[in-house]
Amino acid sequence: MREKHGTWSALFAEKRETLSSYFLRRVAHRWDAQDLVQEVYLRLLRIEPADAANIRSPEAYLFTVAANLVKEHAVLRQQQPLGSDELEQVVEQLVAPINLEADMDSESRQRRLGALIDRLSPKCKAVLIMHYRDELSYREIAERMSISTHMVKKYVVKGLAACRQRMAEYE
Repeated sequence: MREKHGTWSALFAEKRETLSSYFLRRVAHRWDAQDLVQEVYLRLLRIEPADAANIRSPEAYLFTVAANLVKEHAVLRQQQPLGSDELEQVVEQLVAPINLEADMDSESRQRRLGALIDRLSPKCKAVLIMHYRDELSYREIAERMSISTHMVKKYVVKGLAACRQRMAEYE
């Protein structure tokens, strides 16, 4: 068992920087990438010796684990409710006062818009947050959520249209 851990440790040490770059391109925050790199290592160490003997390409296995972690991370992030700070950040980026009176009532508009965003479907809300809060491109969002860039665009358009329509009802 110690021998296999040594093999995994050596492979991990060799590929650590590559893994780090891989995660940095796929998650919003550096600390998330660092956590995911460590999680790859922990998962490698948990492999039973009998199972490890059946792995033909350890490097391919390493990156399969990494790819699965990116998907798990995206799902968990999508399922997490927004904290009030995060929701405020998205709302501030989406609020665009139409006139001076609307500008004076921006706090009220922000609360309404926050409530509207919160009522969107989980995927639609996640896409808007990743695009506006995390400033990710459609391609980056598509990779993280395992959907097409066309679907990302549809979610953005649908979410913004729903918010604009409902905000217009208030004004």
